[in-house]
Amino acid sequence: MTLRLSDTQQGFVLALTSAVLWGVSGACAQYVFQNKGVTIGWLVTVRLLLAGSLLLAYAHWRGRAIARIWQTRRSAVSLLIFGLLGMLAIQYTYFAAIQYSNAATGTVLQYVGPVLIAVYFVCVRRRWPTRAEALAVLLASLGTVLLVTHGDLTTLQISPAALFWGLASAVALAFYSIQPERLLKENEATVLVGWGMLIGGLGFCGVSQPWDVPGVWDVATYLAVAFIVLFGTLFAFYGYLAAVQKIGPETTSLLACAEPLSAAVVAVLWLDVPFGVLDWLGSACILATIFLLSHKAPSAPSE
Repeated sequence: MTLRLSDTQQGFVLALTSAVLWGVSGACAQYVFQNKGVTIGWLVTVRLLLAGSLLLAYAHWRGRAIARIWQTRRSAVSLLIFGLLGMLAIQYTYFAAIQYSNAATGTVLQYVGPVLIAVYFVCVRRRWPTRAEALAVLLASLGTVLLVTHGDLTTLQISPAALFWGLASAVALAFYSIQPERLLKENEATVLVGWGMLIGGLGFCGVSQPWDVPGVWDVATYLAVAFIVLFGTLFAFYGYLAAVQKIGPETTSLLACAEPLSAAVVAVLWLDVPFGVLDWLGSACILATIFLLSHKAPSAPSE
């Protein structure tokens, strides 16, 4: 007997898998920044160019019309905005937050994003969250505060630069989740993500040239960068947008709060990042949002 998941269940699995891959990818990025001398600009550019090219090649191999998305002016403009202000922005701000703090803190700061998305739907679309969603947002916010402050609400345990880039990545996450809804209704996620990555990578080539390779390259560096490009970019971003198609941007972004938990676990076990009791309590609050949403009655993706 073959087990077949519903679209809603597939959406949950895709969102959670993407979140875990992003978390591990963040730890890999911290490793190459701190230990191998790889720069943010170079990694972002190469990550987007390689992953975008591979994804478009895969879509073409499957017989998808990868050029159709450019046929109308509206779609072309929307795609350019998504590639530069969505894909590129979320990549650079996220890695900058990690460089100025660590994988766990940088990832957690990004997850102010779901709160921004909830506020957007309340203010712009006149759509109030359900009780489960509201409680999930509250727990995600509480978990973020505990992790960033280390339990001391009078002191911020990160630098101003880390706070700036972390909050910027939260804004980028919210924009990335909401802006491409129309494009996702008209195009396959593989094509959209592939073009978004390629546009973002090409757009950043003027700042950081991929052929000017920085850092110390050994087996560990190659493995870490390969994981970031393939699993932390190619599979994770495709899975995230595919989840948005199935369960909507609000639920997807909240489920993706598993990312800071996975980033924290890997950072502690691999990179010896200190993590106290209240930090783990914050992680538990974020993990609780997953259970809240997974037991929520399924609803159609937001319009």
